[in-house]
Amino acid sequence: MAQTSHSSPANEAGQPHRRPHQGRNRWLLAIAVVVSVFVLALAITAEYLARHAGPILRSSVVATLTARFHSPVELDSLDVSVARGLQVRGRGLRILYLAGPTQPGMAQKQGLPAPPMVSVDDFTFRTTLHDLLHLRANLARVDIDGMELHIPPHSGGHILHLPPPKTRITLTAAKIYCKNVTLVIDTTKPGKIPLQFDIQNLELTDVGVSQPMLYVADVINPKPLGDVHASGHFGPWRGDDPRATPLDGQYTFEHVDLSSIKGLGGTLSSTGQFEGHLGHINIDGTTSTPNFSLDVSGHPVPLETKFHAFVDGTTGDTTLAPVEATLLRSQFTAQGIITNLRDHDHDIALTVDMPHGRIEDLLKLGMKTDPPVMRGAVALHAKLHIPPGSVHVTQKMQLSGNFRIQNVEFTSARLQDQVDSLSLRAQGKPEEAKTAASDHQPRVASEMTVTFSLANATMLIPSLAYQIPGAKVNLDGVYSLDGSAFEFRGQVRTAATASQMVTGWKSVLLTPFDALFKKNGAGLQLPISISGTNGDVKFGLAMHGVEETPEQIESDIKAQRQAQTASPR
Repeated sequence: MAQTSHSSPANEAGQPHRRPHQGRNRWLLAIAVVVSVFVLALAITAEYLARHAGPILRSSVVATLTARFHSPVELDSLDVSVARGLQVRGRGLRILYLAGPTQPGMAQKQGLPAPPMVSVDDFTFRTTLHDLLHLRANLARVDIDGMELHIPPHSGGHILHLPPPKTRITLTAAKIYCKNVTLVIDTTKPGKIPLQFDIQNLELTDVGVSQPMLYVADVINPKPLGDVHASGHFGPWRGDDPRATPLDGQYTFEHVDLSSIKGLGGTLSSTGQFEGHLGHINIDGTTSTPNFSLDVSGHPVPLETKFHAFVDGTTGDTTLAPVEATLLRSQFTAQGIITNLRDHDHDIALTVDMPHGRIEDLLKLGMKTDPPVMRGAVALHAKLHIPPGSVHVTQKMQLSGNFRIQNVEFTSARLQDQVDSLSLRAQGKPEEAKTAASDHQPRVASEMTVTFSLANATMLIPSLAYQIPGAKVNLDGVYSLDGSAFEFRGQVRTAATASQMVTGWKSVLLTPFDALFKKNGAGLQLPISISGTNGDVKFGLAMHGVEETPEQIESDIKAQRQAQTASPR
């Protein structure tokens, strides 16, 4: 039997045919070799960049900032990471100075230190091989962590024209993202601390030399504690006078815990807008505090304000001019200066005017007695001073001025009955006075004019003129904001004589003495005292101390308390 042949097929020339997959394998091998060579070349290029791009980029960063700010620039280190896609990281960047006191020569003349105008702890950005090969780096984003910017005072100095530095790579940045930023606007007044803003996050876009930048900033305000969010325009940068750099924007100030200021309570929110330059910023805004309170009373009341203010970067102080406020049903204005001090503390000096207010609104805010002891229309003019210190606001607050209350009605029915009865007797209507003394129906509205001074949560009143139909009362005395002390002494003068103020045999008995009690044109003049605690007010004849000043009355009250504390129970 013939054997079957298994030899490879041959072409007409007698040569064996090649299999198709053998050809593919050779092409794949060739491609693999080319790719390997390319990868090797890329690795060699990357290694070269890692070794040489760092120094080139470092000199370019320094040269770019030197030209931009006309200042020597220092950079401690700059590293390039190829493994992360040409990520560049720098540390210890310092832009040393501009015009004025930040220049070493000027600082030495004034005996001042010369801190860097800008210092950056850490920054990173990414670039591409294509850009580096074309000697440019158009950075989409630069991230900065830890930056301090010092704005020097107006100096009348000049920009230093340094020799143009050589740079091999042109650097530009579209956006800059910063966190943990401190902006310090230095003052010109000796002993005054700079105006400082601690910015948690800051985003800058449209970054350019001759145009304003857009910014978005988040700031934690330490006192009162709250979150500030601001956005607007910054620049273009004024190299000859940095604090003349323009600034504008709008802000929200939310979740403001007023209890972070001792003695205050409530949650404030505020919105507004501002414009100007770093040395002088004008602000217009509103605030809303639905539960504003003082710890001395603990009564929350709604407080709304609309204000115009400006911040002076030269002194670090804020001027309010003015604040228009609404407290319950009362409107008032305030204007003055908030002086910036150390440790986020302030000295506040304001002038307050309330042409149309309600006395019950003020008493509810400032005094523990509930309900307020009286109602009526009030007009007030006062000077408010809140000095610095860690004590409660109500303890350090100083207030002095005068007010006038019209159509006074006392909320205590018993006290109002006594006033009604006194008025009717003073008019010579004793029969009606008997009914008025117990009917719990207000019959007369009185008027009060007061000169006062408040300090250490105690109000001293050197002059209180109280007038009701038929009688005038002139008093001086002391009132504590917590309601624990109420002591007034003075004189009451009536239109009716002593005998006309009573009926029956008492009238007959007093008739011979009318001439004795008549003084200075009054039918009757008697020394009186009004005293009490926590709303329990009592009237009576003053047997002594009518001529005492409020300071002496306050001293008497303290002596009585000390005696009560020392006496055995």
